Amino acid sequence: MTASSPANARAASIGNSDSTRQLVLGLLFGVAFGFLLQKGGVAKYHILIGALLLEDFTVMKVMLTAIIVGSVGIFALHALGGVELHLKPTRYASNVVGGLLFGIGFGLLGYCPGTGAAALGQGNWDAIGGVAGLMVGSYLYAEMSGTLDRTINKWGDRGKLTLPDIVGMKRSTFLLIWLPLLTMVLYAMDRFTVR
Repeated sequence: MTASSPANARAASIGNSDSTRQLVLGLLFGVAFGFLLQKGGVAKYHILIGALLLEDFTVMKVMLTAIIVGSVGIFALHALGGVELHLKPTRYASNVVGGLLFGIGFGLLGYCPGTGAAALGQGNWDAIGGVAGLMVGSYLYAEMSGTLDRTINKWGDRGKLTLPDIVGMKRSTFLLIWLPLLTMVLYAMDRFTVR
């Protein structure tokens, strides 16, 4: 039996407090996200089906608003050194297969994972199948991650790309063009779509 040094105990204590902090922050942001989804109206079945049928643009407006606000916040914090960017690799085969699975599930259920959880939270029992599927799918993905890394994740792996990389622009120049463009699209959607 070996005795642990005070430095090791202190490091373990810091590691545990960081993990606890991350879990608490994840829970708080998850609850806030669900609350905002519900208040934005995107946890309602008829709104989501309307989005799929291109008859109701509420979901698109909420998503565009989140992209604009999130981009400003994340890139401002990154520029100030407050956060690090952790980019996921661009993997064409994985993106296509994942997009197809997501689309089929969304089309069949009428909810995506986030809106399904928010819908269940507001008492829509029809979302329970989707939330159960989300948990089963997450478990299966975790169990298959090694196999996926050796197969489909290698097909079309382009590394960590961003839109500015693809179009060959500096990030700041791209954002100065992209964010006003998205804002105009959001304004046009709000102004010219039927409510």
